[in-house]
Amino acid sequence: MTTTTINAPGPVSRVRNAARANWLFISLGAIALVSLVRIVTDTNDLTSPGTIRAAIIATCPILMAGLGGLWAERAGVVNIGLEGQMILGTWGAAYFTYHSGSPWIGVLGAALLGMVGGLLHAVATVTFGVDHIVSGVAVNLIGAGVTTYLAEATFTDLEGGGPRQLIGLKAPTDVTIPGVSDAALNLADKHWFFISDVASFVAAMTTRISLLSLAIFALVLLSGLLLWRTTFGLRLRSCGENPQAAETLGVNVYRYKYVAVLVSGALAGIGGGFLALVASSGFSTNQTNGRGYIGLAAMIFGNWRPGGLLAGALTFGYTDSLRLRDTHAVHSLLLLVAVALLVLVVVRLVRRQVAGAIAMAVPGVALLVWFLATDSVPRDFTSMTPYVTTLFVLALGTQRLRMPAADGKPYRKGSAG
Repeated sequence: MTTTTINAPGPVSRVRNAARANWLFISLGAIALVSLVRIVTDTNDLTSPGTIRAAIIATCPILMAGLGGLWAERAGVVNIGLEGQMILGTWGAAYFTYHSGSPWIGVLGAALLGMVGGLLHAVATVTFGVDHIVSGVAVNLIGAGVTTYLAEATFTDLEGGGPRQLIGLKAPTDVTIPGVSDAALNLADKHWFFISDVASFVAAMTTRISLLSLAIFALVLLSGLLLWRTTFGLRLRSCGENPQAAETLGVNVYRYKYVAVLVSGALAGIGGGFLALVASSGFSTNQTNGRGYIGLAAMIFGNWRPGGLLAGALTFGYTDSLRLRDTHAVHSLLLLVAVALLVLVVVRLVRRQVAGAIAMAVPGVALLVWFLATDSVPRDFTSMTPYVTTLFVLALGTQRLRMPAADGKPYRKGSAG
């Protein structure tokens, strides 16, 4: 007689399924909340296809910078130099696109230049043991200085060029999915609760979306699979948790740290290339405008995981896109944030986290009063929106964060743990 054994899901599987369910619940709740605020304030621009499309464009470079930071820090190397590596990527994208005529060669050039910045950081931190923050700041300064020099040396005499810019670059192809795009746009125009908001997102993802944007989202998924579902990823993450223990198991810690920081630089460089080829009409010096630092903040907000990073980057990209719309949309954002904070206050109180509830209640009530007492926000404030959001979200999320245990700590082969 034969028997069949049915393996019940293990603890790890149950935790993963619970995490997926939580993210799904949070995502649906967030969409419902935004939809409700849109209807109450009569601000359809909050979730219009144009706003979502602008948010995706604003999200992609932040997402690439954050993903680069994720690779480096999971291997134990703090990469403050993401901004400089992005800046190098902007020049690489412009130079290689112009001379090859192909934006995809330009993307590879951006990755190559970003990787050069990553190599500088790896040599300084991994080989010579330089403080990670000092090395990252140096990479940022070098990136800004080198691209300014290279732009003046290589773009000045070109058509559409100048000492600080190169415009008219060919962009990666846009794609539209017929049928799906039209149906989504039609539903979005009806301004129904929840359904039209979801339709706006579908419309933005299926109507004239850059193939590079889709490739960037695919890179996030691929990174998650590599780092959490493969032996390579396990070894790389062990270098960021306990490199001495990894060494005793035969892991070449130096090699994995180098690979991680090189990939980190390449990803940040692609983010810079996106700025030059998709987000704007061409290259200009120092056009990253702090997105490398915002990407680092998105990574921290996401608790050093791809899913959380994506949520953080979308949050910052969405607020960044709103500042380009009417100021009424930013005014409605005050109510959105206020209600979200008050919901979190209730959650904290249910969990008996009184101190956390009070910390969230104060800014929540303040924003609600601001919304009710005014009809608009100053135009100057709208330009500060993504940076204020960055500080605000990080301040509220610090209690649940856990960085890799050996992140930023010096490592020498054979040293004691």
